[in-house]
Amino acid sequence: MSKHCANKHADRIVKPGKTIGLLGGGQLGRMIALAGRAMGYRFVTLDPTPDSPGGQVSDRQIVAAFDDIRGAEQLAQACDLITYEFENVDAAVAEVLESTSFVPQGSRLLSITQNRITEKSTIQSLGIPVAPFRVIASQEELQEAAVELGLPCVMKTATGGYDGKGQRVLRDESELAGAFAALSQPGVQLIVEKYIPFVKELSVIAARSASGEWSTFPVAENIHRENILHMSIVPARISPQVTRRAEQIAGEIAEKLDVVGLIAVEMFLTADDQLYVNELAPRPHNSGHYSMDACVTSQFEQHLRAVCNLPLGSVKLLSPVVMVNLLGDDVEKVAEKLEQLPPACKLHLYGKHESKPKRKMGHINVLADTVEDALSIIDELGIWEKMEG
Repeated sequence: MSKHCANKHADRIVKPGKTIGLLGGGQLGRMIALAGRAMGYRFVTLDPTPDSPGGQVSDRQIVAAFDDIRGAEQLAQACDLITYEFENVDAAVAEVLESTSFVPQGSRLLSITQNRITEKSTIQSLGIPVAPFRVIASQEELQEAAVELGLPCVMKTATGGYDGKGQRVLRDESELAGAFAALSQPGVQLIVEKYIPFVKELSVIAARSASGEWSTFPVAENIHRENILHMSIVPARISPQVTRRAEQIAGEIAEKLDVVGLIAVEMFLTADDQLYVNELAPRPHNSGHYSMDACVTSQFEQHLRAVCNLPLGSVKLLSPVVMVNLLGDDVEKVAEKLEQLPPACKLHLYGKHESKPKRKMGHINVLADTVEDALSIIDELGIWEKMEG
């Protein structure tokens, strides 16, 4: 844990009993509110979906679109502090709120992470490795980028997109024209990245308060299926040297970007133990859900401690753990096997009304003596197809 301070709100503390506004009422907002209510805070959520997961556990929900200035002003009037649960909050709304309310995270980090070009350029400017990339505006420029970066490469929209949406892996020259036609839209920038032949995907969540205190959660090893996070394994099955470097990168990004709150740093690990930062998320992150049951302090409590400028909690890992996501197809299977869940399986459901095949509906944290034991328990449940290898 380290401390370096330059934030203008370094001495401002929002103590329990105050009201926190949540821009976004999804599952992350829900889990922030649940953690915060235990600490003594009250919550008002702004989300366009009535009875949203976050709204269900808040004192009040304002039903309004994320770009609704009037709704945002209502939120500001009702709260002592405003935070956001996902990075696609309208940055213009965040800027308005900064002038009328206390938004310790600010809008600068939002504007950086909402655009992949700005995000990668910023990380690169910090001297931290990212995949080589090119910005393109035409099919001809895509062809030039493919030659320069080599195939395979990855084309992505600069804004929007999550869980694999808004991107294409290009493995052959014959795929370029179709991919460009599919992703190019008026006003949408495109970026092409060199494909990194990674052996593992890792993430580290760093927390930093306005006073400059920061810490990093244990490194998670992430496994995806169809571009959606399937499971996070902690501790990650990597060397101590890679562990230290991953934590160092996350802490360095948090400090140099003057983060207040959480920032999740997703990375690729190559066969020769090189790390490349892939994406940033300035909020609690799916790969940090394991902390709810396996760490002294959860990522959600830590986020609140950071934005409220309280001392950060211990991030000590109490037990090896594997977090596995529950998508729409999995929920019914889990319901049928509730009585078979071992005592070390902690079930978290998000209160979403509509179950869709690839929609995140909840997660299970499986605690065990080793991650191998936890993985065996997951296989024995028979809810998900077994992992290869």
